[in-house]
Amino acid sequence: MKRHLLSAADLSRDDALLVLDTAEELARVSDRAVKKLPTLRGRTVVNLFFEDSTRTRISFEAAAKRLSADVINFSAKGSSLSKGESLKDTALTLEAMGADAVVVRHSASGAPHRLATSGWIGGSVVNAGDGTHEHPTQALLDAFTMRRHLGPLTDRRVIIVGDVLHSRVARSNVLLLHTLGAEVTLVAPPTLLPVGVETWPCAAAYDLDSVLPKADAVMMLRVQRERMGAAYFPSVREYSRRYGLHAGRLGVLPEHALILHPGPMNRGLEITAEAADGARSVIVEQVANGVSVRMAVLYLLLGGSEPG
Repeated sequence: MKRHLLSAADLSRDDALLVLDTAEELARVSDRAVKKLPTLRGRTVVNLFFEDSTRTRISFEAAAKRLSADVINFSAKGSSLSKGESLKDTALTLEAMGADAVVVRHSASGAPHRLATSGWIGGSVVNAGDGTHEHPTQALLDAFTMRRHLGPLTDRRVIIVGDVLHSRVARSNVLLLHTLGAEVTLVAPPTLLPVGVETWPCAAAYDLDSVLPKADAVMMLRVQRERMGAAYFPSVREYSRRYGLHAGRLGVLPEHALILHPGPMNRGLEITAEAADGARSVIVEQVANGVSVRMAVLYLLLGGSEPG
């Protein structure tokens, strides 16, 4: 693996499989009475979050602690950033504290890349979500979850539905799943597909019902209304009718098909409770798998290059 993980495009097929295989080994730690390994003892991991997060921040914290690393949680709220301190000065402060890895989430696309290439930080930088750009560890945990149920992802059909325009998860998943050999189709209203999507290594469609019968996995994306400054669809009811996963569409899905969601969910908008909590849903499993995958990423960046 490279020194940083900034994009799913940073991962070759061998890199991605190494992360997934390592995560499979590390997942066994969760079944033990003592859920800790001494692998990263003496290393310091900083969680640098400029945006609110629950799942990702806690997942990275749990992952680092299970590998015995020292963890510093840094939130923009209540810090010197709220007083106007620059990203550079914050990074230099972390470097002075001896950070071996910085896990960063930022509202600006490209912020983790800036940290990694500026020379301000000597350790590894992991992108935990930057603007509407990417979220590579989410894509890894999604692939890990699908692979556990479906086996190798080569030629598997994955449908990603919803607000692709504002979704960093969609971008990372398209890149990673393509690397792993899956066939990805994006489904969304034309207003919620980004400009240039035709250059992505995937197909695009507007009609959800036409693609569901052949799906091996369906990933529903959250409608990010906080990022919408205009009306991207006529109404919530209309969006839910055309692009929501509800009882009627569950009957069209193949029996083996998985239902995923990166969270947090807008229940009743992009997904109903029946779909989110049903037998084919692996949404809660995604959260649990996130710890194992992030343990694997931190281990490979800071500890070693072979499966745990």
